[in-house]
Amino acid sequence: MPPPIIHPCLHLEVLPETFYVKQYSPAGEVPPDALSELNVTKARSGIFSVTRTADEISVVGEAHGDGGDWRCIKIAGPMEFELTGVIANFSTPLKDAKIPVFAISTWNTDYVLIPKGKMTEAISALGADGWQFTENLGCDGIVDAMGT
Repeated sequence: MPPPIIHPCLHLEVLPETFYVKQYSPAGEVPPDALSELNVTKARSGIFSVTRTADEISVVGEAHGDGGDWRCIKIAGPMEFELTGVIANFSTPLKDAKIPVFAISTWNTDYVLIPKGKMTEAISALGADGWQFTENLGCDGIVDAMGT
């Protein structure tokens, strides 16, 4: 099924940073370094997420240097909250290409982490499915995902 890509809010951007994903036991406290990253006065631009459930604490953040194992594709956004099927449509070509994902949703958009060694394959799979990549957040300069 083709993705709903007719609107620029659904175009994709590959972020330049690498990211880490860490899992902690739910029995413990949220790690102090994660709490300090959430402090607005110390916050860097970029993505930082802490999610706590009954089963785990997951922390995602920008890696320093080349230490991250993940890259990130941002769906441009902002999207209407009632819009449905975006992650399902986005992840289908990646599933078909056997590329794992780690998705983070916010009110405005979605960020999907891809293992950094699989990013070229992910761009190719999404491009073949009709998704378009931008060169910046303003959704200007749409480029073909195959680089042509």
